[in-house]
Amino acid sequence: MTFITVHTTINAPIAHVWEKWTSPEHVLHWNFASPDWHCPSAKNDLQVGGEFHYEMAARDGSMSFDFWGTFQKIEEQKTLDILIGDGRKMKVTFASTEMGTKVTEQFEPENQNPKDLQQAGWQMILDNFKNYAENAI
Repeated sequence: MTFITVHTTINAPIAHVWEKWTSPEHVLHWNFASPDWHCPSAKNDLQVGGEFHYEMAARDGSMSFDFWGTFQKIEEQKTLDILIGDGRKMKVTFASTEMGTKVTEQFEPENQNPKDLQQAGWQMILDNFKNYAENAI
């Protein structure tokens, strides 16, 4: 299986980045690809076997869905192995670098959209996360 990879480097310490990534009260502020979408609710049971549920919705109310998954493996401030609700695998890694914290997401593509479109969408969400994490206290 081929994985799609997106990444960014955030100008912040790894503990700060981990908190902004895993705390539901922060996820609400970044988990969407464009300004016409938002994340009205987020729940995260950060333990092996625990689930996260992030509602992603169009601001005009025309569409929404539950992006969810189950944590398969957690290494605090290092890695998250996730089984997405539709059965695809996802891995998120956090690494300290001279430039800040590098966040890398790898995920199995779904079959409904072209891979380049999926990569672009996930990169937009990750870029939104970078902007939020660098500016949030």
